[in-house]
Amino acid sequence: MIEEKRECGLNADLIFQIAGIGIIVAVLNQLLVRSGREEQALLTTIAGLIVVLFIIVQQIGNLFDTVKTIFNL
Repeated sequence: MIEEKRECGLNADLIFQIAGIGIIVAVLNQLLVRSGREEQALLTTIAGLIVVLFIIVQQIGNLFDTVKTIFNL
C-alpha cells in the first residue's frame, strides 16, 4: 500500500521535473531570441530536449525492468 503511494509521487515528481525544465528552457529561449542570439536559443532548446529525452529513456528502462520482474522473465 505504501509503495503504491510512493509510485504515484514519483510520477508527479517526474512530471514536475520535465515541466520545470520546459519552463526554464522557454524563458532562456525568449531571452536569447530577444537579445539577437537565435543560434544560442536554438542550441538551448535542443539541449533541453535532449535532457528530457534522457529522463524519459531512463523511465522506460525502469518500466521494462518492472515488466520483467512481474512476469519472471
